[in-house]
Amino acid sequence: MARPVRRRRSPARRRLHRLRLRLTAAYTLITVVGLACLSWLVIRTDDRARTDAEYDEMRRRASVAASLVYYVDDRIRLDGLDDDEATSGTPQVLVVEGRPGGDPVTVFRGRSAQFAVGAGTVRAVARSAMDEEGPVRAEARDRTGGPVHLLAVPFYHDATDEVAGAAVAVGDPERGAAGHRGLVLSLVVGAGALTALAALTGHVLSGRSMRPAWQALEQQERLLADAAHELRTPVAVMRGSVEVAAGSPGGLEAHLPRIRRAADRMADVVENLLTRGRLEAALDVVRAEPLRLDQLVEEVCVELPESGHRLELRLEESVTEADAALVRVAVRNLLDNAVRHGRTPDVPDRADLLVTVRGPEVWVADRGPGVDPARLPELSERFSSPGGGTGIGLSLVRRVARAHRGTLTVRDRPGGGAEFVLRLAPARSRRGLRRGAGRSLTIRS
Repeated sequence: MARPVRRRRSPARRRLHRLRLRLTAAYTLITVVGLACLSWLVIRTDDRARTDAEYDEMRRRASVAASLVYYVDDRIRLDGLDDDEATSGTPQVLVVEGRPGGDPVTVFRGRSAQFAVGAGTVRAVARSAMDEEGPVRAEARDRTGGPVHLLAVPFYHDATDEVAGAAVAVGDPERGAAGHRGLVLSLVVGAGALTALAALTGHVLSGRSMRPAWQALEQQERLLADAAHELRTPVAVMRGSVEVAAGSPGGLEAHLPRIRRAADRMADVVENLLTRGRLEAALDVVRAEPLRLDQLVEEVCVELPESGHRLELRLEESVTEADAALVRVAVRNLLDNAVRHGRTPDVPDRADLLVTVRGPEVWVADRGPGVDPARLPELSERFSSPGGGTGIGLSLVRRVARAHRGTLTVRDRPGGGAEFVLRLAPARSRRGLRRGAGRSLTIRS
């Protein structure tokens, strides 16, 4: 089984598709950069807050321990430290006493010895606090290589008010790290979900923002396709007639009627295409004005080319509000459709038409094979009309009807044939709709 031929996109469609992808990528990239900056700020702020909270707890414990140290007869007393909650648990508290002419000595260790910090590290931070006579904090490593936080607070001799040593608190940098990692994970997952949502939203919004461009492109492509399809036949007829006339003894005069009919057909095609482009561009271009519908239909019928068809008019005086140019095109297309497909079966070269105007309605009846009313939507689609037509005419009639808030219907004509009814919107004011005595005309064209 042969594979169906895949329709290639036109260059304009490919450019629009690439532009939509670029807009989606730009929207997603902006979202990613924004979320990354916001996440980095949140993570950094939380990490600083966690570190500051740990140092605050270390300062509290070291300050309490320093306040509990006192001297009696120049001897340091530490009995208040054993029973205080500040010296138990984490952070661990150590008391370092300074010695004249020597290194400070650790004289107390809290009951919780979580970190094996070297004595030299403890002495160094204690000496710094003693020298500066204020809190000093530092970062170091224990004997296993793990990071620790140190904070020293000096204490004073009761008799001399001189710095006698320092209380050192040893804290855990990983304290609260589980909550911090949970925050980081939540931010990563949330940022990923928001990025995916932003990409989807950007794709949808870019598609909606480009919808007018897509519609304009589709209208242009349809207009070009219709023009190529409709103009191909009359152009071929004119070219063939010219070529035959160039080689025939009769010259060009014998082929002028055929060339004239092809030129008229081309003019109708161009007008139909321009009218359809106007309707597809916007329906608000309909300029509704008071219109004598019966006179307009009569003018269109008189303008039909002479081809031996029988046309009968039954007109009632009717005033409605409509766009005369659009209604003229719609009525002419209905007549053209009736001439093409409504020829009498026993006389295939002639069509027998009846055109009626009643109020805001125009009826065009023929004696052809008839039309199933259920097939009207199909027949009024482009390129779906049988018998040599394209379907553009009926499609345009339906568009004109919709533009005037009306309808196009078809039904069987009594005695055989089809009867198309173009109904426009009724006049807004009853006074604008005037009916008089009907009149009947028979036009032989």
